[in-house]
Amino acid sequence: MPRVDPSTVAPPRRLLIFGGFFFVVCFFSSSSVNASVHSYIGKKFAPKGNAFVLHGGSEGLFASLPDPNATAGLGDAFIRFEKITFTRMEQSVENSKSTDPIVVQAIIFEVEDRETIGGSAYGGQRAVCCTPDLAKLGACTQGKVIYRPSSRNPNWPQVLAATFNGKDLVATLPSQSIPITRTGMYNLYFIYCDPALNGLVIDGKTVWKNPTGYLPGRMAPLMNFYGFMSLAFVILGIFWFSQYVRFWREVLPLQNCITFVIALGMFEMTLWYFEYAKFNETGFRPMGITFWAVTFGTVKRAVSRIIILVVSMGFGVVRPTLGGLTSKVIMLGATFFLASEILELVENVGAVSDLAGKARLILVLPVAFLDAFFILWIFTSLSKTLDKLQARRLMAKLDIYRKFTNALVVAVVVSVCWIGYELYFKSTDVYNEQWQNAWIISAFWQVLSFALLCVIAALWAPSQNSMRYAYSDDGTEDFEREDSLFLIKPGPIPLKDARSSASLMEAKVTVSTNATASHDEDSEEDKRE
Repeated sequence: MPRVDPSTVAPPRRLLIFGGFFFVVCFFSSSSVNASVHSYIGKKFAPKGNAFVLHGGSEGLFASLPDPNATAGLGDAFIRFEKITFTRMEQSVENSKSTDPIVVQAIIFEVEDRETIGGSAYGGQRAVCCTPDLAKLGACTQGKVIYRPSSRNPNWPQVLAATFNGKDLVATLPSQSIPITRTGMYNLYFIYCDPALNGLVIDGKTVWKNPTGYLPGRMAPLMNFYGFMSLAFVILGIFWFSQYVRFWREVLPLQNCITFVIALGMFEMTLWYFEYAKFNETGFRPMGITFWAVTFGTVKRAVSRIIILVVSMGFGVVRPTLGGLTSKVIMLGATFFLASEILELVENVGAVSDLAGKARLILVLPVAFLDAFFILWIFTSLSKTLDKLQARRLMAKLDIYRKFTNALVVAVVVSVCWIGYELYFKSTDVYNEQWQNAWIISAFWQVLSFALLCVIAALWAPSQNSMRYAYSDDGTEDFEREDSLFLIKPGPIPLKDARSSASLMEAKVTVSTNATASHDEDSEEDKRE
């Protein structure tokens, strides 16, 4: 059976992987997905109870007027409707026997007033649209959405309507702006009640604006956060590069990798800041900046994990190479990069809606699994490296590895605790009422990774003593061969007296026997003399 040359199989496979990744990048880069500008292009309604509903958006908005509870400052906050049209199918017009006007409504309400939408007759099942029983009671108008004024703000909910008259195929919602006078989480729904409009399609857009710009309320604090993080990375970079320049002759390969991670972090934080600033100014996410910010961040996380793993294995410090593990480490890092890149692109380049901010489970699970695998491999390798350092009594390296291990343990414990808090936060905040604090969830992970990077930079900062942590090929640190040294036979030991035929026989035995025989022979020669 003929053998297949692996070189003829691998390239197509690599091309397929990179081709798929390129397709994902192009798809998200070319998608005209907006943020605070919510576009509705050919979207259809979904049945919900006795109504047909389309979710138009959900964002946290600060009040337009000065509010002691708001930190956004002065400015106009509003929700503006622009060129919203509804188109029904010709077949539904032909089959309709009624010539009564049919209404499509847009209703905006604060999440705290959600109970004011809908109702029920005699304590029965809650309905969104007015039922004949409720209409008889005079509680609402049949064919329209049930709502009652808010107890906190009598002018809310805000309801707009577009009407189909006679055989009209298109109905238009008047273009207007709804001012926001109260800080809160606002929801927009388009609703119709008449089944005759089945297949209705909406087109147009709404613009949501906060007092300081177009950033959604839960994202607005992140712009200042990334500004501070950029400054923090600059300070860390100044410290690290100054040490790097001072002791450039003593720099280790590991320190070059740390330099690369710091540079990636500086680019990532700067790109995120400008991405948020541009988004806040225009209401549209700058796709190019967003893509590169996501990519720099993903590369940084993948490289950081690889560095921590190879340091845990003792690479460059207690062993010169990784041997056969090199390809496995690179494969794991590349897989993590690909999974994380897709997840981050979907989360950051997809539609921004404060209600739909949860990560997609099918994309989160691979990243979580790979992270867990990294952690398991890191601590397993650390345990072996610490044992070998202690057995060899390499105290300087043992001390730095113990500090490194302690830092990783603290980081993992804090991460697990924060994941528990994050699950609690999301499970108890079903309606996003805590939207003003939601930015802390994502910001925490940036702070934690930066803190760990600072610890690693402090432990392995370039100095005049850097070389004492490097691998030295003096035979005392050869961990790969230490278990097999006793199996190696040395060559014959030279004899002082070539006339002794008995010594030739003793030169073929093991090291310990050979040394003893040589000592006895020397003693006999001394006596003869």
